[in-house]
Amino acid sequence: MEVILAKSAGFCFGVKRAVETVYQQVEKGGHIYTYGPIIHNEAVVRDLEEKGVSVIKDTDLDRLEDGTVIIRSHGVPREVCGRIEKQGLTCVDATCPFVKRIHTIVEQESRAGKQIIIIGNPGHPEVEGIMGWSETPAIVIESEKEAQNLDCPPGKDICLVSQTTFNYNKFQELVEIIQKKGYNISVANTICNATEERQAEAKLIASQVDAMIVIGGTHSSNTAKLYEICRRECENTCFIQTLDDLQLDFPESVFRVGITAGASTPNYIIEEVQNYVRVNF
Repeated sequence: MEVILAKSAGFCFGVKRAVETVYQQVEKGGHIYTYGPIIHNEAVVRDLEEKGVSVIKDTDLDRLEDGTVIIRSHGVPREVCGRIEKQGLTCVDATCPFVKRIHTIVEQESRAGKQIIIIGNPGHPEVEGIMGWSETPAIVIESEKEAQNLDCPPGKDICLVSQTTFNYNKFQELVEIIQKKGYNISVANTICNATEERQAEAKLIASQVDAMIVIGGTHSSNTAKLYEICRRECENTCFIQTLDDLQLDFPESVFRVGITAGASTPNYIIEEVQNYVRVNF
């Protein structure tokens, strides 16, 4: 069995930085909390919990009396950091720098009077965080139908940004639909380079193999998009979190297997899957 592993698989810069930030705080001691899961990977979150790190949500803030709250890599609305500090807690911001860039754009452009449109997944922590930096209510779009039904006041300037992990080709399609409406639009392609490269590589590998394995957390947006991309190129594609989820019964026609992983997947999980496939098939 030939196994092709994507070079881009595994932790991206922002995720690696966020996870390292938490482990550094653990070494300092004290009560450590993350505002939401630091990244969307259950294995990483579980390991941190075993080291005493607690995951909290918004409603938990008011009951905390001391400790350090670390902002997740996806970022949070602007008012959250203020609330943490007002509670007398130490706030450590581990937001991915690429996400922070979107916050700055949204804050400045909305303050200038522009309508903010976010192309991304409603309800995703990153999108909710971006919305929280807009001075006026932002609009979130993720489908062609929503783009076609967009109805902004005539003459209203629009600033369009994207969730960092959104599908690049789909982003371009939605931008074109909105541009045809004749609005005065400024477009900031805020999909990070790592996402574009990961998606492009996954598509290429999936088109060349007989089976494809995508590794990542069940709540990971970027991993779900990798699965969608690979599934279109290779029908025999599976989505797993860890080696324990791998249940493959390859037909005799499978000679080449591709492996990729989301930006929140630790290297040790990728290596376990890769080694298992190499040895057992």
